[in-house]
Amino acid sequence: MISIEAARKMIEVARAKGRELGLKPLSVAVLDAGGHLLAFEREDGASPGRFEIARGKAYGAVMLGMPGSVQMARAEGQAYFMAAVNGAFGGKVVPVPGGVLVLKDGVVLGAVGVTGDTSDNDAAAAVAGIEAAGFEASA
Repeated sequence: MISIEAARKMIEVARAKGRELGLKPLSVAVLDAGGHLLAFEREDGASPGRFEIARGKAYGAVMLGMPGSVQMARAEGQAYFMAAVNGAFGGKVVPVPGGVLVLKDGVVLGAVGVTGDTSDNDAAAAVAGIEAAGFEASA
């Protein structure tokens, strides 16, 4: 289980990593293993639509059990599959890097979605937050 304190730590460190790397303003969502929102923050200067993107990155990761990088590769190789999946989940999946699984002893506990900069930079910020909270990350 991801506690609210751990979720807040993930967000705090992900945002700090973004500032350290000089990234554009980030938005960070933390979801539990059922795809429910635990915590979210949008930095000053980030567009308001970033909530849905951050949540969509995390949602796709947790619901499919695969990080955004794997989803993107799957979309490139089997676009029909990801289109069908997105339809099944009501258009909530954003299959790109930045959706990172949160694991403990190999078990998926949830996911973090970060958006605002390049997808790879978003993923790096998410990994930093997850690891700082004492969990494993699968980006």
